[in-house]
Amino acid sequence: MESVSESSELREWLAERYAPSIRTAYLILGNRADAEDAVQEAFLRAWRFRDTVSHRSDSAPWLYRVVVNTCNSMLRREIPHRDRRRPLEDLDLRTVDAPDTLSASSDVIRALRDLPAHLRVVIVLRYYADLSEREIAVAIGRPPGTVKSRLHEARARLASHRALNDDEPGTTTEELS
Repeated sequence: MESVSESSELREWLAERYAPSIRTAYLILGNRADAEDAVQEAFLRAWRFRDTVSHRSDSAPWLYRVVVNTCNSMLRREIPHRDRRRPLEDLDLRTVDAPDTLSASSDVIRALRDLPAHLRVVIVLRYYADLSEREIAVAIGRPPGTVKSRLHEARARLASHRALNDDEPGTTTEELS
């Protein structure tokens, strides 16, 4: 039976971590319903094993690892169905506990979706979840050097992406500032 303190701890944990996790999962998966499913599954797993990280001061990288792994599992199961999904879902990233410096546009989302999953994950964790390279390494279970090279490659691909370099009239490109 769950105690009152565990119940309040769970509510506090969800209030603090749910919105950033949804945003992260959405940017990885590209679909709001899948993101919600992934985060719910990840939170159940994380809550079940929370005692394994309670001694750490910041469990965010560990939680993101659970979220990313759950998203990766969904991607493996869902890849054949991805092209039948709506291109842009209605998740306003600015209202989901996003930092003031985040400016999400459909062009940025489109460019992110065109990245391979292993590159998209590191960009999302770095710029949307605000994790350091070391924390990303923990979250994805890879060495920091791998994270650094993936970030470099992802930035290069984004810099040359057509959606982010299109200067046609009527096209608005917002920047991550």
